[in-house]
Amino acid sequence: MKQYFKVDEWKIIEEGFDPHYNKVAESVFSLGNGRMGQRANFEEAYSGETLQGNYVAGVYYPDKTRVGWWKNGYPEYFAKVLNAANWIGIDVWIGEEQLDLAKCEVLSFRRELNMKEGYLKRNFTAKTDSGKGVEVESIRFCSMVDDECGAIKYTIAPLNFEGEITLTPFIDGDIVNKDSNYDEKFWDEVSKAIDADNGYVQLRTKKTGFEVATAMKFSIEQDGKPVSIHSNPIQKEKYIAAEVKLQAKQGQCITLTKYAANLSSQNHPAAELASLSADVLTLIASKGFDTMLAEQAAAWSEKWKHNDIIIEGDAAAQQGIRFNIFQLNQTYTGEDDRLNIGPKGFTGEKYGGSTYWDTEAYCVPFYLATADQKVARNLLLYRYKQLGKAIDNAKLLGFKDGAALYPMVTMDGTECHNEWEITFEEIHRNGAIAFAIFNYVRYTGDETYLTDYGLEVLIAISRFWAQRVNWSAERQQYVMLGVTGPNEYENNVNNNWYTSTIAVWCLKYTIQAIGKVKEANQAKYNDLVAKITFKEEQECEKFADIIGKMYFAHDDKLGIFLQQDGYMDKEQTLVKDLPATERPLVQKWSWDRILRSVFIKQADVLQGLYFFEDNYDIDTIRRNYDFYEPRTVHESSLSPCVHAILAAKLGDVERAYQFYLRTSRLDIDDYNNDTDDGCHITSMAGTWMAVVEGFGGMRVKDGTLSFNPLLPAEWGALSFQIGFRGILLNIRISREGVTVKNLSDTEMNIKIYGTDYLIDANSENLIKSKLAN
Repeated sequence: MKQYFKVDEWKIIEEGFDPHYNKVAESVFSLGNGRMGQRANFEEAYSGETLQGNYVAGVYYPDKTRVGWWKNGYPEYFAKVLNAANWIGIDVWIGEEQLDLAKCEVLSFRRELNMKEGYLKRNFTAKTDSGKGVEVESIRFCSMVDDECGAIKYTIAPLNFEGEITLTPFIDGDIVNKDSNYDEKFWDEVSKAIDADNGYVQLRTKKTGFEVATAMKFSIEQDGKPVSIHSNPIQKEKYIAAEVKLQAKQGQCITLTKYAANLSSQNHPAAELASLSADVLTLIASKGFDTMLAEQAAAWSEKWKHNDIIIEGDAAAQQGIRFNIFQLNQTYTGEDDRLNIGPKGFTGEKYGGSTYWDTEAYCVPFYLATADQKVARNLLLYRYKQLGKAIDNAKLLGFKDGAALYPMVTMDGTECHNEWEITFEEIHRNGAIAFAIFNYVRYTGDETYLTDYGLEVLIAISRFWAQRVNWSAERQQYVMLGVTGPNEYENNVNNNWYTSTIAVWCLKYTIQAIGKVKEANQAKYNDLVAKITFKEEQECEKFADIIGKMYFAHDDKLGIFLQQDGYMDKEQTLVKDLPATERPLVQKWSWDRILRSVFIKQADVLQGLYFFEDNYDIDTIRRNYDFYEPRTVHESSLSPCVHAILAAKLGDVERAYQFYLRTSRLDIDDYNNDTDDGCHITSMAGTWMAVVEGFGGMRVKDGTLSFNPLLPAEWGALSFQIGFRGILLNIRISREGVTVKNLSDTEMNIKIYGTDYLIDANSENLIKSKLAN
């Protein structure tokens, strides 16, 4: 763990410039608005270590995989979100010397991410080799109001000289993805143009044919007065720029304001992108930078009204949760059901920006409680619309009759993961998609989703499970062979408890959903049966047989569920006995050694106990937690949050607090030495779960919200907002009790520590219940 950034409840602050930490800072200070995003690269040139990154949502390329493509069923490509044209660039020359912080002497440096108002600010002073000193301030943001746009205000002032300063705002589309498998460039130029103060570059992706027009418009002020722009237009392949030379005076500020737009053929006709981008730029430039920035602050204020979590008395914990919520809101807004949530969001290229099971298992709960119902619904519809391809994916692996295997990694529904033990064996992702349907219906009460969409998905998934199990004549039970559970430090195992558990749960839930849909709308059910050729009696009989005869590994002596067959054959070393020099294992050990070890990457058995806690008594959960957590290295970003929630359920508030700090500050403090390639966006939703479901003890049972709160010793109080079926509640947990504010015009029943309370509309209620801890 590092503590490089300053602790502040509403800001991420870097004071002083450490080039060795620059790529981590670029990730942490990333900006986005759901439609576009960028890493915190400098506007001016930087020749040091950097990962240039600008991204446009939904635009991807099928990069041919390096491994396995000749094997039956193996994906031919790995789809990845592309590094798009760099719109932030402003080259700065001081006389004949280029401003480059890797080459200049940096006298002072401060970078600040203002999470409350949604902008990035940077101030520095630097001295060139010839001794010329300059002071620079830049402010930029990706607009939440005009979500195809961004803006920059870049101010430079000479400190000890008078002379020529050249500013060259540019758009550069001649970029590469760091993760390109064959060092291929993925964009072709369509057209470009540059005038005195505006220009654009329109690019087309190879193979997929997406087109994006990236356009800019700029103005310059000197000493607070507008400057008539007489620029030297520059054009190169996929590049346009406008060079402006100015005579600078000591202490006098020169300010360049740059407006930019990224318009995609996903949302506009390709032939009109250039003209439309010019119209958009005219609109935002007429508003002006200060108006756009005020609109940005107002938009974020509305988000924080619904999303903020307040932790009193612990600034590091407060900063952590706000950073996580901020990045989640920058990444996904739910306006477009063609889009989803990549594990790195707009902060880097690792994992290709594709969709994983993280969305259903970790992100859906956050959006259910903090956004309009349609946002979570759109996440489910994303999968429903890809059901046909999930069925095709299963066919490639030999499944039939409408069985569906959703991809481990995808953009458009086609599997594109390139590691066999994941692609073929980490099949529990199917269960997460079914669980998200259950979770959505349970939370919203929207059972029409089952009728219109959900049941079709559930039956296809259940058909897969019915074909994926094997009948063991020796055991006289069904077994699940050759799988990889959530613990990816075990591959190709038999009878992974979590996979088998979620498979059986899926079959049960499908049978229940069939009953509900038949009762609600027999005609629609009949239409579905005909559409998918569902043989209800025969197939449900098979489902029920598997439910009743599934094998689950168990250790009777320890009273625990075995992660998989043979787990106890491993040398039972605990994580506390590992030398610190051997961590993280993934960076220090061979893969063979990891696979033979007892060590667990993330919650596996415990993931199942988290999902299905109502099926197990507290002693069972405790025995399994106390056995598996000491063997878990938490080298997945998704691990600490589940452990925090279960620790809170068990009343282990100190352990819950430590896991919360780890998940909430994972990127800020670079716990796993991997923040340089992007932040862990989907685990950030898990951080929210750790607070609300962990310390808040929030659950939905029988259509009612319930809370069983506890409070770490380090916190004076905790408060958060919960949206539930059209009602907005504010919950504040303190030593005095639980205060519930109903911010809506409808009364509501809730449970606190198992006791029913009626919360009147537009009321505030202090419930003096003793905290569980």
